[in-house]
Amino acid sequence: NQIIQNKQTSRFILEGQMIETVWTIAPAIILVFIAIPSLRLLYLMDEIHNPVMTLKTIGHQWYWSYEYSDFTKLEFDSYMVQQEDQLTNTFRLLDTDNRVVLPMNSPVRMIVTAADVLHSWTVPSLGVKTDATPGRLNQVSFTINRPGLLYGQCSEICGANHSFMPIVIESVSTNQFINWVS
Repeated sequence: NQIIQNKQTSRFILEGQMIETVWTIAPAIILVFIAIPSLRLLYLMDEIHNPVMTLKTIGHQWYWSYEYSDFTKLEFDSYMVQQEDQLTNTFRLLDTDNRVVLPMNSPVRMIVTAADVLHSWTVPSLGVKTDATPGRLNQVSFTINRPGLLYGQCSEICGANHSFMPIVIESVSTNQFINWVS
């Protein structure tokens, strides 16, 4: 009697073992098939082999500094335009006194760091957001494929006035960029 009862109990314990194995292994296999191409794309997006130029960006409270070190020792600070100095056709709290000028259709490597606290160099229309950390160099690469102005801001809560650190990129043709540098 005891033996028959033990056999019935063990039969119920092993009854759903096959389905449990399948619904545990199948999602794991699906995740592997999704992860492999995604990891490949992430790697390819992050690497830039032959950038045309390198731009160094340094975050300060409450402005950005830029260095074009490939061509000449061209450096400048970029402050937000004050409301009383603003022109009528500019965006309030988004325009700067010195714009970053970059060539169009050229791979650009940007090295980002900070001098004081955490900042985040963000230009949403480029799909670029990278943290500026004191004592650390972060690298991001991008290519701008259209002319015009691209706007961004510091998106890190680096203090009371972090939203007053605008970024303006002026995308121009290669010839216009060469004329601007010289």
